[in-house]
Amino acid sequence: MKGGCLCGQVRFEADAPLRDVFACHCTQCRKTSGHFWAATSVPLDRFRLTEDAGLRWFRSSTQARRGFCGTCGSSLFWEPRGEGRISIAAGALDGATGLHIAEHWHRDDKGDYYDITNP
Repeated sequence: MKGGCLCGQVRFEADAPLRDVFACHCTQCRKTSGHFWAATSVPLDRFRLTEDAGLRWFRSSTQARRGFCGTCGSSLFWEPRGEGRISIAAGALDGATGLHIAEHWHRDDKGDYYDITNP
């Protein structure tokens, strides 16, 4: 599966299977995404950057860093330390994915302007 940022300065490939999407409603994820963070995940050995000219990393906590495009601002990745995997923004994937939201995390932190209607 291929994907990238809005301007094309970050492109990647991830080999199937990808984990179904988790939607995280924590404050950090809402701030970085502008709503909530919806991401799939894949082991690092099945992930390849094919263009990284715009890629920037932000150490958002002691446990993880977040990857984004420094040119267009697209939020793309969440990479936990020492776990050998990377979470990929579901919206950054090209075309149909066949994935679906499997879980919602940190429901109690969600914004007051929306409801979570599915389990």
